Amino acid sequence: MKHFLRSLTIVAAAAAAAPSFAVAQTAPAPVATAAAASPQANAAVKELLDAMDVRKMMAASFAEMEKALPQMMRAQMTAVINADPGADAEKKKAALAKVEQVLPVASQAINRMFKDPALIDEMMVEIAPLYARNYTVAELKELTAFYRTPLGRKMMALSPRLSAESMAIGQRIVAPRLNGMMQEVMQSAQGK
Repeated sequence: MKHFLRSLTIVAAAAAAAPSFAVAQTAPAPVATAAAASPQANAAVKELLDAMDVRKMMAASFAEMEKALPQMMRAQMTAVINADPGADAEKKKAALAKVEQVLPVASQAINRMFKDPALIDEMMVEIAPLYARNYTVAELKELTAFYRTPLGRKMMALSPRLSAESMAIGQRIVAPRLNGMMQEVMQSAQGK
């Protein structure tokens, strides 16, 4: 049971981090402030983030994640439990029942985290320097102009849904591979 709870914690953390995982693989280390950027760059970034309505987009993305995470966590925990060669059918059934018991509490905790207004504030502090480092002031102004067009607004309006659907596709494609890998790892651990 201790192994089960540890696995639930790991899966919950992985599921919560899933949207940012791909970015984290290639992104440079976070910058604490935008102090290194010029005042013009900082102003251009602020305009861009306003044009993109980033705060609203983040809130919408978090809402989509809140809806998707319980099912993702359930699927991953089910895969981990079912892949455990050391557990008989009765133990697996008990572990699956425990998932259903613990999942609402874990989901509520994750939802509280996503609803914390400080979360978006902290992310905005980190995001602004990212744009200032990667775009010139002229490019930031071009992007701002784009996001103020109907197509730019449509793109931003669809982004949370597209991200959620992309995450579900990734889950569907990765889950079978992850299940096989987890089974191999658990069998290897049992053999030692």
